[in-house]
Amino acid sequence: MDEQFILRVPPSVAERINRLLSENASSSEDKSLDLEFSEDGRTGTFVIGNDRFPASVLDLPCVVESYKTYDDSALVKTADVGQMILVRESGEASPDVVEYRHGLTPPMRDARKRRFRREPDLNPELVQRVEKDLVNIMSGGTVENLDADVNGQGDENARNVNKKAPPAAAAAKPEVPDTGGNAGEPDGSDSDDSDDSM
Repeated sequence: MDEQFILRVPPSVAERINRLLSENASSSEDKSLDLEFSEDGRTGTFVIGNDRFPASVLDLPCVVESYKTYDDSALVKTADVGQMILVRESGEASPDVVEYRHGLTPPMRDARKRRFRREPDLNPELVQRVEKDLVNIMSGGTVENLDADVNGQGDENARNVNKKAPPAAAAAKPEVPDTGGNAGEPDGSDSDDSDDSM
């Protein structure tokens, strides 16, 4: 498969690129097109003619498939596109994030916030301790640091584990007459098993 990316440019630059790629490119004053990146690999410069524009490489929120055709009827997948080069006007601020917030089409606007689950807030120390305990258990050992303080009850739970609750005294229940709600019929269920319509 090819390596591909999305090149998103301002409208004025897009017109110049169209002229450069069109048939009458020899008459265009923009004869060169170049893309240079700095050492970090995320920022760079887009050069067209004598003008330089700042550019950034951003990760797309989801993978986009790219296709091409030779006979206008059969499509052949050529690549999975996961990054976009965003060319900005000279005065615009550079994005401070690595991942682009939106997708490529209007339905994917603000895709990261609307379509994907938030990452859970986990304590890294807790995750490492649980991983260590799981490895211990899988190797036939036991949990080293058993925390009884799960729900804030702590030592009370640890002391009361072996104690049985005393049986409740038989309290006199008030007699309630049976209303005969279903009159001997079995309890109904809402499951699909009771559906006889098929």
